[in-house]
Amino acid sequence: MFLMEKIHLTALSPNELAEFVQNIGEPKYRAKQIFKGLHERRLRLFDEMTDLPKNFREKLNETATATTLKVESRYVSVDGTRRFLMKTHDDLPVETVFIPTESRDTICFSSQSGCPLKCDFCLTAKLGLLRNLTAGEIVEQIIIVLNDVYGVGSETPHGTNLVGMGAGEPFLNFENLIKALEIMSEEEGLFIVPNRVTISTAGIVPKIYEFAKLEKRPHLAISLSAPNNELRDKLMPINKRWNIEELFAAAAEFQKSLRRGERFTFEYVLLGGVNDSDEDALDLAKLLNKYDLTRVKINLIAHNSAEPLEYHPPEARQIQRFKDILESKGVSAYLRTPRGRDIYAACGQLAAKSEPNLVQITAK
Repeated sequence: MFLMEKIHLTALSPNELAEFVQNIGEPKYRAKQIFKGLHERRLRLFDEMTDLPKNFREKLNETATATTLKVESRYVSVDGTRRFLMKTHDDLPVETVFIPTESRDTICFSSQSGCPLKCDFCLTAKLGLLRNLTAGEIVEQIIIVLNDVYGVGSETPHGTNLVGMGAGEPFLNFENLIKALEIMSEEEGLFIVPNRVTISTAGIVPKIYEFAKLEKRPHLAISLSAPNNELRDKLMPINKRWNIEELFAAAAEFQKSLRRGERFTFEYVLLGGVNDSDEDALDLAKLLNKYDLTRVKINLIAHNSAEPLEYHPPEARQIQRFKDILESKGVSAYLRTPRGRDIYAACGQLAAKSEPNLVQITAK
């Protein structure tokens, strides 16, 4: 079993790795070899790094680990989406989703085990917060998925996009999130640069201001799902801490910091008979125009039904009508295609489900 006193090297930046190897009496250049082994070659065992001397590999096995996550199950959807159920060293669930398309592949990763925000329409909320994931656990999710899909160390056919929209609220694990993204952006590693990453927040307002100040940052998405405080208080209780006025003030400030080619979106989960009326669409457009959020795009997401949640998606014609109303008011709106519903991999469905009839392959 993994011992906590061992250092998880996947969580270390190149500078931290250099300090580590020097502290155990090895030359600094060994750090570069380890980093490339872990991230560029995506090796998960030190014994596989045969460019390192055997006695050094033995020393690494005694003092450190490359791997803390274990894949328990792998689920494959009829649409090609894959959901990975992993466990941490302390037996907590972590879920990661691979979404293939013809033009790009996307990995949706988790930032926490469970989630503390209690959004009423999300299955993950039923788990509660188990704990924050470490930077290494965030990075390791990506390595595991890439190895499963393409093979250890193989190149991806058209690069990899990341979305921090799995379990948890990324901005409540801000430091570990940013460190993980910095590690993954290293050219001699995974080399997944910020403009291929989108991070979603439910509205942790102080962190939106902090995020705006980052020199190198991913794209930002804000989960909204209601055009007024009364409804958002019910659907997303975080609104009671930072209401729509505070959230939109932060969004307007963030918009001022947008750089060329940077995307900024609001995500709006459509719940049949709850937040999908013509009036809701008009109120949402008014809200965006009031704060002059002209560069924001709206991602409309039809709710992905799952027990025990009592919500359901609107009828297709009402979804289209909602989109048309927004566009008639000058708002850029897009309808996101659901992926992986049949394996509980779609937006709002991650709840560490491990039903045997869903399993396509059980990982050892």
